[in-house]
Amino acid sequence: MNRATGAGLAGLACAMLALSVMPAATATTASRPDLGDVQKALTELARHPEVVGAIGAAYVGGKKVDKGSAGTKLLNGGGRIPPGARFRIGSQTKSMTQVVIMKLVTEGRLSLDDKLGDLLPEVAEKGLVRLADQITVEQLVHHTSGIPNWYTPDLVDYFDFDTYHPPIELIAKTKDLSRPFAPGEGYSYSNTNYFLLGLIIERLSERHSVAAEFEERIFDRLDMDDTYLPVTFPDSIRGPHGHGYFPDENGRLRDVDRLNMSYGYAAGGVISTTDDLSAFHRALATDLLTKAEKDALNAGRPAPGQPSEPRPDPRVCGEYAPMKGGSPGFSALTYNNQDGSLQFIVSVTLGTRNNDPAVDPLVKKAAEAVLCPQN
Repeated sequence: MNRATGAGLAGLACAMLALSVMPAATATTASRPDLGDVQKALTELARHPEVVGAIGAAYVGGKKVDKGSAGTKLLNGGGRIPPGARFRIGSQTKSMTQVVIMKLVTEGRLSLDDKLGDLLPEVAEKGLVRLADQITVEQLVHHTSGIPNWYTPDLVDYFDFDTYHPPIELIAKTKDLSRPFAPGEGYSYSNTNYFLLGLIIERLSERHSVAAEFEERIFDRLDMDDTYLPVTFPDSIRGPHGHGYFPDENGRLRDVDRLNMSYGYAAGGVISTTDDLSAFHRALATDLLTKAEKDALNAGRPAPGQPSEPRPDPRVCGEYAPMKGGSPGFSALTYNNQDGSLQFIVSVTLGTRNNDPAVDPLVKKAAEAVLCPQN
């Protein structure tokens, strides 16, 4: 497959539906369907012991039409979380990283066929990423590089809030792990891919900072004034917000509000609000990327039917694609229709493991109650 730098764009795709950019619809929703009561849906959600607190809002045409807050800020009280509070968005950050990568491609600073070993020679020279001379930028974005994920309880301590780990240190944790497949021959979700993309952005961009690139190319442009990628260590969420909890080895729930910011970066570090996320995902569906960039972003996804193809979360109400981020203590989801004209955004702080199988169905039920109450 031939790709050109500069004006020519290469095929690039997201790793999963939850992170892919949907093409803009040919026509916006002609009429707004009846929406359910956000407060009622969140109140029901927060009745479950897995949920400490929840905030959410519904948007039509980019305008907030309803909002709510349920549960509490802390496990044992603390009052309700303000509906406009900031929260961690987790892997929804990856969509922002993709935007910056696509802009660098358009500007001719990067080709999606470029090899990792050429862009970051130190990872090859120091043996930090095996087969770096074979892995492409496209494979990093697709999660088809075969590089293992460093963000596992075997490799990092979720309760270490005070140790700063540079991105390259976390990447190095995977160097001796077995590979699930050769580059380009499968799919395996790995935050390591997006840490490497973050370093590539810093190497090639004028601002030499992922946070600064996000600010310049996305947050400032969309007036996302309450959104940021933490750069000061240690750091918690600014302003009033909900605290999440995660069980330790003895099953005791521990406050993980000060989740180590080292673990976020270009893979999952952004902190935002429902208003700002609405603006971002609506722009992502419309004009944040050009049509050529969108087409390129979706061009190289794993072929349908491929055993290693990521299995996307099912759409809510048959229309709304969930874009999810989660980590110890929280889950954050944005539900969009195809053109971003109807949205429901929800942040849930947890009193259980974030991968507890009980959580996703509870949040999905709340989304259905808001987006398709007639069902």
